[in-house]
This record gives sequence, structure tokens and C-alpha cells, in this order.
Amino acid sequence: MRVHLCVVGRLRKGPEKALVDDYLTRFDRTGRALGLGPAQVIEVEDRKGGGMAGEAALLRRAIPSGARICALDERGHIWSSPEFSGKLADWRDGGAQDLALVIGGADGIDPALRAEAQDLMSFGRMVWPHMLVRVMLAEQLYRAASIQAGAPYHRV
Repeated sequence: MRVHLCVVGRLRKGPEKALVDDYLTRFDRTGRALGLGPAQVIEVEDRKGGGMAGEAALLRRAIPSGARICALDERGHIWSSPEFSGKLADWRDGGAQDLALVIGGADGIDPALRAEAQDLMSFGRMVWPHMLVRVMLAEQLYRAASIQAGAPYHRV
């Protein structure tokens, strides 16, 4: 199952980009034998100032046709790492060829796009900067693949 991080904003060179790149490389390496990956980041920017609706239009174009959509949203499910790993396995085993993990901009995800998502996921009740959410999501993807592979990275 190919994984697409469809995100608002450009991540410039720096520690956040280095972390995202590192974790996604690890995910690709670990997930390959498990039918997970490759992972890619698709960045969109609303240069016309259309707000959440404008961002949603750009995100819709970034999401592959037929992809399962999981939007990151503060109203979403709070899963443990093993539960998220199980979700990835369920989506893969259920026939999803593409998974779009959607991260909105500073104001979140447009309600209409949020309603189109099959799943909503949250990293807790706190609101996180979307650039940090990208890092946390990349790490959780690697952790999920490690859990499925039985690697010692995840400790309970």
C-alpha cells in the first residue's frame, strides 16, 4: 500500500525536514517486505489566499484517485501506536492500494474535506503545529512498520 502524506505548506531545509526524510526512509526500508510503502510527501500551497476551502481544493488534487483518506484532525480518534499499526495492516489487507494521510494548514482541514475522509486521526487533544504533525506522523509510520515487523524499536 502506497502512502501519500498530502500536506499544506512547504517544509524548508532544517531539522523538521531532516526528521521527516529520515523516518520516511526508515519506513520505506522496513515496510517494503510488509507491503507498506513507498511513502511520499505531496506539498500544496494556497498562494491565492482561498483559506481552508482553497487548501481543500489543492489537497483533493493531491490525493490519488481511489485512495483511502485518513485526515489528521483534533476531533479524530486517538490511537495508540500498536492500534495505528493495526489500522495500517487492516487498510492494506482490506485492499487499499493507496493511503492518503492529510494534514491541513494552520486553520485545520475544511469541514467538507474532513467529511470525505474515511478515518480521522488525532495526536491528542492539544493542537500541534502542522509542521510538527508531519514529523510525528512520519515517525509513527516507521514505528507502525517496526511493530508489524517485530523489530525492537517499539517498546511497551
